Amino acid sequence: MYAETLTKLIEELKKMPGIGPKSAQRLAFYILQSSGKDVEKLLSSIQQAKERLKHCSLCFNITDVDPCKICSNGNRDIHSLCVVAEPKDLVAIERSGEYNGKYHVLGGLISPLDGIGPENLRIRELLRRLRKEKIAEIILAISPTTEGEATNIYLAKLIKPLGIKLTRVAYGLPIGADMDYADEATLSKAFQGRKEIFSE
Repeated sequence: MYAETLTKLIEELKKMPGIGPKSAQRLAFYILQSSGKDVEKLLSSIQQAKERLKHCSLCFNITDVDPCKICSNGNRDIHSLCVVAEPKDLVAIERSGEYNGKYHVLGGLISPLDGIGPENLRIRELLRRLRKEKIAEIILAISPTTEGEATNIYLAKLIKPLGIKLTRVAYGLPIGADMDYADEATLSKAFQGRKEIFSE
């Protein structure tokens, strides 16, 4: 139905998460109707993001400076470490304004069906940090999905023997929900109502 070049553009846009055929088509036509200058700015932003963005060597958040601004901020609580699955979860928590400690980004969740095991996540790096840094409390801020629960249980079994207080955000987050979809007030309540984890 479409010219070959337009079809290729739609097919590439469809590869993005959450973008179906209709959304890809709308985006493609939006790009075509945009000015040459706007398209150049979009292309430049994508290229700069690919060239300049990297993972922080300490927390593994996405950053353009290493260490990232959160890790290098001397006003953050160095005794509290919040463990999240993805950088987008970190951003959601920061928006809530409830937490002022440091972070550790796992880079995903344990999901055997998808071939993702503990060895595919930044769990070794987390344990290394716990040995080096003076952490008094670890907060597991992981979405309460099946994969999230599996990850929480695995981390609890590793961390509890270390004698570090281990809590998880709980209050206000519905089961099966993704962390980054929660609003600021819900996340704020989740942090205020966090519970200590006791492994069996």
